[in-house]
Amino acid sequence: MNVVVIGAQWGDEGKGKIVDYLANEAQIIVRFAGGANAGHTIVIGDEQYALHLIPSGVLYPDKVVILGAGMVIDPVALFNELSMLQERGIDTAGRVFISDRAHIVLPRYIEIDKQRDAARKTPIGTTGRGIGITYSMKSDRDGIRIADLSWKEKMDELEPADREFLAPFIDRLQDMAIDVSVYLTHHKNSQILFEGAQGALLDLDLGTYPYVSSGMSCAAGAAVGGCVGPRNLDKILGVFKAYSTRVGNGPFPSEFNDNSEDEICRFVRETGREYGVTTGRPRRCGYLDLVALRYTCLTNSIDSLVMTHLDVYDTLDEIQACVAYQIGSKRVETFPASIESLNAAKPVLRRFPGWKKSLKQALTYEEFPEEAMEYIEFIERFCETPVDIVSVGYDRKETIIRKSPWTKY
Repeated sequence: MNVVVIGAQWGDEGKGKIVDYLANEAQIIVRFAGGANAGHTIVIGDEQYALHLIPSGVLYPDKVVILGAGMVIDPVALFNELSMLQERGIDTAGRVFISDRAHIVLPRYIEIDKQRDAARKTPIGTTGRGIGITYSMKSDRDGIRIADLSWKEKMDELEPADREFLAPFIDRLQDMAIDVSVYLTHHKNSQILFEGAQGALLDLDLGTYPYVSSGMSCAAGAAVGGCVGPRNLDKILGVFKAYSTRVGNGPFPSEFNDNSEDEICRFVRETGREYGVTTGRPRRCGYLDLVALRYTCLTNSIDSLVMTHLDVYDTLDEIQACVAYQIGSKRVETFPASIESLNAAKPVLRRFPGWKKSLKQALTYEEFPEEAMEYIEFIERFCETPVDIVSVGYDRKETIIRKSPWTKY
């Protein structure tokens, strides 16, 4: 069975924890998009792991993890990450593979990335890791893939500094390279988990363009970047937070107001530890945007939702969620493509009573306070999509499964 996990907002939804949790029942985990710009934090007891390139399931000693064709690989970041895992007792030998179709991030791409964003009249707010430039080179047919490292003519086209940079990595990258389509075909009876990066609202086509990532962070990216046909994807899970966050520039209709809502913003940011794993930047915070979440469910065929960070709201008397936008004199209930409209949008909010109780004590969904269930069940009705998993903390064990994703029906 093939299960896809994507972010249903602007990234940072807690996908890493969810993939790590679900990987217990998978044999293979395939990351299908993004590069070292992504950051996933896994907490197991007192141990915390920050992953950027390697799929979250790597922490299980018996799982195979694959960096898919839709990814862009920074060799320095990759091998630093592998070394970090090895130093912390995670043996990765023989079970971390890379698609031979994945593209490589070169050092000069990183410099171009930083310069290009700084030169924009309105910067995108990239992580400066060369990700967008690598995808751009890929689209221009000027990139270099893992498979090209043994192609002398192609290597000769590179600048001398590029060849010098790649030289110490070539053998190691080639040893890890596989044809992912062949590998997955040979393991078609396995439980396979496809892990996305960033979020669907940062997808190049479906997101808030141009304030998006450069890859396919939508569910369809799992088929392309994971080297499988779309009909072979059995279930799609969308991960979202009980509130909304965004890193970098771009529209954010439900963002907390800097003045009147500064206190709730500080509370959510500090309680939810809303700082970037990759950059350390504080994340912009706001009310849960249900208009955007419903749009993500529709455009990604999300079968079920995974809610994280619900425990952040444990102490509040009242919580609110955005159910529509006020744009000028119009009430808008769909997610506009126009950045101008999104920038002008004011959130129409619905109030919910708080539950004033720690959700970490609950072992089942039925043990949740009635007010917490009311909030969740309103989201289900609004998005016409069930919330099958609820996370109430960072640790693996702080996860409530209402329905296992490893069931087709």
